[in-house]
Amino acid sequence: MFAVAGETIYWAVDHKPKGTRELKRLRNIRANPNVELVADHYEDDWARLWWVRATGHARIVEDEGEADRAVEILAEKYPQYRSDPPPGPVVAIEITRVTAWEGDPG
Repeated sequence: MFAVAGETIYWAVDHKPKGTRELKRLRNIRANPNVELVADHYEDDWARLWWVRATGHARIVEDEGEADRAVEILAEKYPQYRSDPPPGPVVAIEITRVTAWEGDPG
């Protein structure tokens, strides 16, 4: 789950069961902040397929104010976060490039 605010994508570690809060993806971001996020849409009618790829630099949000705003943005998009906000940490991806493709709806 992610939300976009301007040129920044936010996501947060949620409540789903995990062995640790120090997830491999967070360690990967610390080691190499160059990331890509892909969102896609599938239908049996291949003419209606599409994807968008955002390339950017990720960071774990340290500023509490920014983290709180990010969780608010996520809660606006995902109703389940309104009553049970994700505990974090929050990740911000500063978008540097966007590429996309879509099928031919004819």
